Amino acid sequence: MSKTRIIIDCDTGIDDALAILYALRAPDVVVEGITTVFGNIGVEQAADNTLRLLALARPEAEIPVALGASQALVRELRGFSQHVHGENGIGDVQLPPSNQRLVSETAAEFIVRLADENPGEIVLVTLGRLTNLSLALDLDPGLKGKLKKVVVMGGTIFKPGNVTPVAEANLWGDPEAADRVFTSGLPVLMVGLDVTLKTLITTEHLELLKRYGREDNQAIIEFMDKSLQHYFKFYRDANYVINGAPLHDPLALMAALQPDLLTCRQMKVRVEHQGEHTSGMVVADLRAQPRIGEFIEVAVDVDAQRAVGVFLSAFM
Repeated sequence: MSKTRIIIDCDTGIDDALAILYALRAPDVVVEGITTVFGNIGVEQAADNTLRLLALARPEAEIPVALGASQALVRELRGFSQHVHGENGIGDVQLPPSNQRLVSETAAEFIVRLADENPGEIVLVTLGRLTNLSLALDLDPGLKGKLKKVVVMGGTIFKPGNVTPVAEANLWGDPEAADRVFTSGLPVLMVGLDVTLKTLITTEHLELLKRYGREDNQAIIEFMDKSLQHYFKFYRDANYVINGAPLHDPLALMAALQPDLLTCRQMKVRVEHQGEHTSGMVVADLRAQPRIGEFIEVAVDVDAQRAVGVFLSAFM
């Protein structure tokens, strides 16, 4: 069975970290590179977190990491999510520094080069703002014909938003970039709050990992346990979730590898970027004859129990 070749584009907070660690331990996947973007934290902190996670996981070969956008395409930076992810983005867990250096290319340049060198082979999994991908489209408008798929963690159709009543954080953080990507003709799969909020990791799951996780994964499991305590507190306070939190970014990563975890629909969508109260909202034209927007694939349901099992199994 051939392995799925992916680039992860992320703003390395707690759930991004879980997604990266899953990708490094999952079978049948090759992580070709990781690009970072502002979002949960600043882009430099996201890159530093990424390098530290790689040092923790010790993959067989060095995985290149490229620094990306530090702000949105047209909007001023509106702060970070310390209340969600901690001051350092990973629940204030202190990981040892890495000796690895960032590559000299920007994130957009890195994405364009790998797609150009491997047409139809690379799946791009975006776990943060879509700024880097929008900039990559500026560099190469033909990118839409070179990426095998783009799996976007972001947005919501039927659930409320998590930053505003209608907007999810990743799309709200750069709605112009999100609208550009969703209308670009790229083969997009949107994995948003409609499915991620159903897919919870809990303290019971962590206890299972600590008990049955492979010996070579115990340091990773200890990190996940510590960082998730911060996440659990936020979701207890914000969403009344007791001792658990959604696997937002890991679910998008898993969907790139096992799309049968999801039920999806084709929808014509746009991302609103002008409304005072609706900026970042995914507007889906659900009429019998949709006219507004461009077609993308949208995840509308998930086999949540199996998805959590797939995640845990990578470390056991």
